[in-house]
Amino acid sequence: MTHDIITTRRRLIKGGLAAAAVIATPAVLRAQGRRDLSMLTWAGHADPDVIGAFEQTHNVRIRAKEYVGGDQMLAQMAQSPAGTYDVILSDAEYVVQLQQAGFIEPLTPEDYPFDDFFPEFQNFRGHWFDGQPYAVFLRFGFLGLSHNRTAMSEAEARSYGTMWDPQHVGRIGHFDWHLPNLGALSLLNGNASPFDLDEAHWTELTDTMMSLRPQVRGFYDYGGMLSALRSGEVSAIPGIGDWITGVLARDGADVTTTIPEEGGLQWTESLSIGAQSKNQDLARKFIQYMLSPQGQVKTATLKAYPAMIPTRAGWARLNDELPGEAQRQNMVLNGPNALDEIRAGRIRLRELPLQQSLETWNDAWTRYKNA
Repeated sequence: MTHDIITTRRRLIKGGLAAAAVIATPAVLRAQGRRDLSMLTWAGHADPDVIGAFEQTHNVRIRAKEYVGGDQMLAQMAQSPAGTYDVILSDAEYVVQLQQAGFIEPLTPEDYPFDDFFPEFQNFRGHWFDGQPYAVFLRFGFLGLSHNRTAMSEAEARSYGTMWDPQHVGRIGHFDWHLPNLGALSLLNGNASPFDLDEAHWTELTDTMMSLRPQVRGFYDYGGMLSALRSGEVSAIPGIGDWITGVLARDGADVTTTIPEEGGLQWTESLSIGAQSKNQDLARKFIQYMLSPQGQVKTATLKAYPAMIPTRAGWARLNDELPGEAQRQNMVLNGPNALDEIRAGRIRLRELPLQQSLETWNDAWTRYKNA
């Protein structure tokens, strides 16, 4: 009797394990076949809401390494073996350095929907070399004067010069990165090419920057800027834009970004394939997904920081699915929109300095912070 019970139990256990194996086989096989795609990126771009559909469709897991600032991105690439990153999301002004250092692969133009891009973005500066692209324009935004409306009105924010007003002593904040701050102040000085400065104009710019120092409350990272603007700790922060105020506005904060009469800057983020990537086919499919109407809407409404997008199909889908957000970001199809600012010549590309080194600009910024 005992022998029969034991035999029966063994049969049940074996049968249960076999049944479980049969049931689990599809999931197990899928997990075993899953590929990893490595990505070097600003924060937020590997949010499940953005990449989840791609991961599911292609049975891939995206492993993201996040950085803050182009200088940190370049350093990360320089110290990593070739092939470490399959996809690189970078600020557009750093693509030239990535290409010259051999960190990214040339792309095949026919693989990407350049014909769907608005004309301003089809042959984007610093992305094409000898007729071949090394990066694909993904998203962009404008930088001006971001302000708390209770402390600074839109009318006041129509000039960067407002920051020197006595009522804003100790109420001006800075994003702790030299490039957008110095670019905005260079526009205030009337430089049509804010990053192409001879020695005299560079000296004038550093003098302008130092004269603002008594007005400055502090230097902030991403989270610090959100908190300082929301609470009214600072009246305004130059050189940032809707990528900060849009996040706050979604939560009901009374903040906005104004493009002053002196003009604004355009930040741009682009995607490249890492040199010697072993997953170039998958990296290409990921970039194609991000440029599809679905991917474009996902990146436009990124939780970490929203952005405008370069494709007509992306604009159409955004207006269809989220007309309120399309209106808020000035990406409407009928009537005036963000492209008018570019076409009117009020927006300059954020670039790397042309006549000074990055180290020179960074050293000037460090002296300013320590003044």
